[in-house]
Parts: sequence; structure tokens; C-alpha cells
Amino acid sequence: MLYRPLGRSGLIVSEIGFGAASWWGKPQFSEASAIRLVHDALDGGVTFFDTGAGYSGGHAEPRLGRALKGRAVGLVVASKAGTFAKDGRIGRDFSPAAIVAGAEASLRRLGLETLPLLQLHGPSAAELTDDLRSALADLKGRGLIRALGVNSFDPAVIEQVLNLPDFDVVMVDYNVLRPEREPLIARAAAAGKGVLAGMPLAMGHTGGQVGKLRAPRDLWYAARGLLRHRREVEAGARFGFLGRTSGMTGAQAALAYVLANPGVACAVAGTTRSNHLRDNLAASGMALPPETLAAIRAAQSRLSG
Repeated sequence: MLYRPLGRSGLIVSEIGFGAASWWGKPQFSEASAIRLVHDALDGGVTFFDTGAGYSGGHAEPRLGRALKGRAVGLVVASKAGTFAKDGRIGRDFSPAAIVAGAEASLRRLGLETLPLLQLHGPSAAELTDDLRSALADLKGRGLIRALGVNSFDPAVIEQVLNLPDFDVVMVDYNVLRPEREPLIARAAAAGKGVLAGMPLAMGHTGGQVGKLRAPRDLWYAARGLLRHRREVEAGARFGFLGRTSGMTGAQAALAYVLANPGVACAVAGTTRSNHLRDNLAASGMALPPETLAAIRAAQSRLSG
């Protein structure tokens, strides 16, 4: 596993991160299997783990805490505030009091005294108020969090954050289907922000995962993709050639594309299968063949056209 600085935050992270969310955190997925995946990731050199209070109906964050018990020293564990799970729905509250209470609750659920990275989860530009930033600075001053970030798929919000010195990290959706994020990533890196790539595998759509139904989890992911991300499913079909890349799997090719961007510190991918995790970890240090990169750029050009 290779490691990269997370901007100017002072944190160093594995270039492949583990996303503790979605089906991984749900009670329907065996706790023993979920914890085994985290331990396999640790043994494979992963030092960055990303979760959130609202993930998996609120179950992902405490599950990650149980999985990391006794092994969290030296890791960069990231959680998110501003969204939460309640009665089967996702709620939002970016008031300073709610963010502080959420951060303190995340520490308890994760079993940590200090959270290496707290990210605001999908705030609007208007919600990044001076009062909120003051409350976040107080969390830092109390030693409860080390670094601050914003996870948003709205470029306008990220652009605003780039001009705010109190934020250290941004997390954006970046993969072969999102080349338009590259100028934004370059500006973030130039501003000293650490960049985390969310959805680096494009939710498996480049590998046609919606058509590979082997277990209940596959039905859940397929339904989510078809209901919420139909355009991505259709666009991903144009990148099926990634699975024919010499010397690497389709997932490794997708991750190698993301990590070829010098502005990206870590590609954060979730999984519920050991073989998929091994593939992901093996992508660290891989370089895309020039012909594959050329094919990616051609497919991207056709989509943008």
C-alpha cells in the first residue's frame, strides 16, 4: 500500500480508503463478515476509514467503532456531521448546536477520544455560517477533532470551501464518469486542501454490476442504481472495456484512473466481498496502460458530446 499526504492537514492516508457505509453497515449484513473486512483492510495497509452518522440507517458508524476497537491508533478515521438517521429517514441539521452534538456522539459511537477528520455532509453554501465555523473551531480547540472537511457533490459548495482556511479537506465524487471534477480537484490541491475521491468505482456501473445478481445485497445495490442513478448506469456501460485492461481488473483500472490524478490523496471505496477488497487494495501503485487511458478519454469525450 502506498500513502499520500492529505493536503496540508498533517495527516497521511493510504491511497485506498475503506468506505464503511451502505450494505456493509446494515444489520442484514453479518457483523462478523463486516468486521472481518475491516480487519483484512487493516492487514492490507489501509489507514483511512470513512463513515457517517446517517449511513446504513445509523448502523454503520457504531459498527465501524466495534470493528476498530483496539486497532484505531495511527488511523485516520473520518465521520460526517449534518445528516443523521431517524425512523428510517435521513434528517439534516447544520445548526452549530447540532453539529457539535453530532461530533460528540460520533466520538462515543466510534470509541475515540479525538476524531482525526470531521466532514460536514452535504451542506449548502448558505449553511456554512460564521457561527457554524466558530463552533467547528471550538471543537478543534477542545481537541475533539483534528481536521475539518466538507463532503459535497455540489461544485459551488466546494468552490466556497476552497476560500475558507479553517477547512482542511474536501471530498468530491470523482471517477471515470466525472472528468469534469478535474479542474476543481486541481484548484483544491493548489489551495492546500486534501482531496478525497468518493465513488471512485462509479458505484460499479462501469462493470455492469446492476446485472450481476448473486445475493440480496446485489438486488439492493441494483435497485438503488436503477432508481437513483439510471444515467450513471447507462453511461457506465460505455466503459465496459476497463474489464479487459491487461494485467488488472476493471475495478483496479477504475481506481488507477482516479489515483493517477496528483491532486487526489485517497480513493474511498466500499465493499462487502473479500475478493473485491483484495482487488481494490492491489490497485495501489498500479499505472493505467496508455491505451486504456486513451480509451477512457475517448469515451468521456463521446459522453460530453
